[in-house]
Amino acid sequence: MIRLLSHRVRIGLLMFCCGFLGPCQASALLDNEVPVQTIETLADEYVEAMLVRYPSLATTYDIGTGDHDRLFDNSLAALALWQQKEDAWLSQLLALGAPAMVGSRDWVTYGFLREELSSSKATRICRKELWETSTATGWYTEVPFIFDIQSVVTQAEKVDALARLAAVDQYIDTEIGNLRLGLELGYSAPRLTVEAVPAQVRSLLQEDNPFLNMGRRAADEMFVQAVSQIYKNKIVPALNRFADFIEKEYLPAARTEIALSYNPDGATCYPALIRSFATISVTPAEVHRLGLKQVAVLRNEMTVILEKHFGAEPLREFLRRINQAPEFTFRSEQAVLDYAVASLDDARSRMSEVFDLLPRADVLIKPYPDFAASGSGEYHPSSEDGKRPGIYYIAVREPEQRTQATQQSTLYHETYPGHHLQGAIALELGDKVHDIARYLWNSGYGEGWALYAERLAEELNLYSRPLDKMGLLSDQSARAVRLVIDSGIHTKGWSRQKALEYMLNNCGWSRMDIENEIDRYISWPGQANAYMLGMLEIKRLRHLAEAQLGEQFDLRTFHRRILENGSMTLPMVEQVVLNWVKQVRLEAD
Repeated sequence: MIRLLSHRVRIGLLMFCCGFLGPCQASALLDNEVPVQTIETLADEYVEAMLVRYPSLATTYDIGTGDHDRLFDNSLAALALWQQKEDAWLSQLLALGAPAMVGSRDWVTYGFLREELSSSKATRICRKELWETSTATGWYTEVPFIFDIQSVVTQAEKVDALARLAAVDQYIDTEIGNLRLGLELGYSAPRLTVEAVPAQVRSLLQEDNPFLNMGRRAADEMFVQAVSQIYKNKIVPALNRFADFIEKEYLPAARTEIALSYNPDGATCYPALIRSFATISVTPAEVHRLGLKQVAVLRNEMTVILEKHFGAEPLREFLRRINQAPEFTFRSEQAVLDYAVASLDDARSRMSEVFDLLPRADVLIKPYPDFAASGSGEYHPSSEDGKRPGIYYIAVREPEQRTQATQQSTLYHETYPGHHLQGAIALELGDKVHDIARYLWNSGYGEGWALYAERLAEELNLYSRPLDKMGLLSDQSARAVRLVIDSGIHTKGWSRQKALEYMLNNCGWSRMDIENEIDRYISWPGQANAYMLGMLEIKRLRHLAEAQLGEQFDLRTFHRRILENGSMTLPMVEQVVLNWVKQVRLEAD
């Protein structure tokens, strides 16, 4: 990690030089030296500080120089200090100004860092640290996964792992304190999204959990015993404390209303969250109207397939039947896995047809662990050297309720050509971009790309049957439905039941998954909008490039332009594409 070490190297060289200079010479050097802040050094400071504040990122990306012995400091005091640093970095960055050369390393760094800092500042009004707990959001949906990937090969790594494990109970107790203060100040998550949290947390008390499994992975009896002792003496009591707190204190005081506007400043928070996740400015009213329009378009596409292949069955009836009829669902958990693995193999073999930039890292498929809230699928990134594969967690429980129809589109979203392809390419870019564009991302770009990838798979004829094509359209419709429901719940007074009925009528997801999804929109406002907003922007830019370049348009080059700079904001993607179109046209003249 040369980029992360650059600041430390500069300090080391200064100390080395002073050792060979006389005291006066060394003092003069220090007195006369005026540090010059640049975009590069500012980003260095930010990323280095970020990895100190969020040490799990180093574990997630397998960065050897990271602090793998700590958890994120979730105290309010640490948050206040971090926000002071963010404000200082933002002021310095704005003073430097944006570079003119589109696509240059500094241009990418500046654009992404400015968005990251300004977005963080704009969403502080939400005070999410005081109320974000639900079956979809909370420490129990994140922290356990760290230990699932924590390296425990060497003795030093085992020492780090034990130190991090021993910090779990304090982390949990701090969360209790934050949530308790939130209640005192009038902040809470909606009660209905928190009711299942105690059972979700207590599932970590089962013998098969990531804390104990970390010990088993090491094949070291002394380490296994040490892990077991920490788990038994510290983590188990903390898990019970948290579950008891939610049951006895939180739920009785939690708000019954589901709209974010019932939290202090919630009406101001919601538009800020839309902007933060999507990186483009769209009003809640515009989001709602766009969603209604896209749902109508996708219903027409589904109706055409129904008339051609399924006897013109009414759409609503068909969307429900694909989750119930035996010919459309799975008979075993193994069948779900086998179907996913076969589809992944097909996708992997076709990527070179539309990409000339591909990741080294592979991706594996695993069933969701018992402690996790089982959605339709979830991707966890590979390592930056490409040696550790990404992991696609797939829901396999209750296979008779899982339609075959959406398995492929979800897999293409999460793996190839979706999240894994985009995310692994970014991680493996090395010094071509600053680390900030490799380790961080935003939902508008990342989720927009993954949704675009579902449609790209259609261009590659990766959907095996008309049923799978219906699954694609159903998934696309679900993302359009999100625009309607998310804005409807948080700005138009929609009830959970109204949202449920609307989604049941317009996508083929199972009722269980739809209920989980709606609870996610309630507990994680704004985020779900970014998928469709991002995809529509990428599609708009592709159509623009195709129209302006004609026969000179090359799809693999277009994809390279989107992916070669790591994570960008959607406005940055637009600038890159427009700049590419301009260059191609100039070269042709």
